[in-house]
Amino acid sequence: MPLIEFQNVSKWFPHSTGRQLLRTHIARWFGRVHHEPFYALRDVSFRVEEGETLGIVGSNGAGKSTLLSLAAGLTRPDHGAVRVNGRVAPLLELGAGFHPDLTGAENLVLNAALLGLSKRKTNELFDSIVEFSGIGEFIDDPLRTYSSGMVMRLAFSVAIQCEPAILLIDEILAVGDASFQEKSKAALVSFCRAGKSMLFVSHSPGAVREMCDRALWLDHGSVMMDGDVEAVLEAYEGRAVMKHRT
Repeated sequence: MPLIEFQNVSKWFPHSTGRQLLRTHIARWFGRVHHEPFYALRDVSFRVEEGETLGIVGSNGAGKSTLLSLAAGLTRPDHGAVRVNGRVAPLLELGAGFHPDLTGAENLVLNAALLGLSKRKTNELFDSIVEFSGIGEFIDDPLRTYSSGMVMRLAFSVAIQCEPAILLIDEILAVGDASFQEKSKAALVSFCRAGKSMLFVSHSPGAVREMCDRALWLDHGSVMMDGDVEAVLEAYEGRAVMKHRT
């Protein structure tokens, strides 16, 4: 059984029409104005098996973040089916699920609960999460006093120490100092070697090559290619070069 499965998934949003004249509103009331929806994803299908790391590549607006939001259960598809089997830890947006007026410790406990951990398990992991984050002296300070790098450290530490079956990462490793980035990469390598699965969005071909078993290329919401990392990256980078020249 795959841990993640997308079957002919489409997700669309209404176009923003901005300011409109009165006659446009009247025409809409009578059903005479129709706007085609914007497709963030169109007929996307793929599977992620247990122990597999899938890299998602594509230019801005390709649908990568929408795909991760669907996998995390933060939104639902307008067509098709998304199936996820196992606890998911999403790192989709810096500080998502954190409250600025709560302390680091309180946010740690809250975020662990959102990831499905019991109070007892959270207490057991508390010290190791704080130690990994490297922000122990600030853990009782309000989150609003943290730098963006400190927030990222705490969010990543909670996610990786909570031992999810599936980790969803959206460029978050680009934040923070070099030493913590290396520490995070080492933790992700260990995570994958332990037979866990990961969806990894990155604009860095080097990071995809280093972290992923397979790659999927999205373009304007559609799957252009899914397969071997080197083959997908070569095709994607070749398209990017051609667009730049034109």
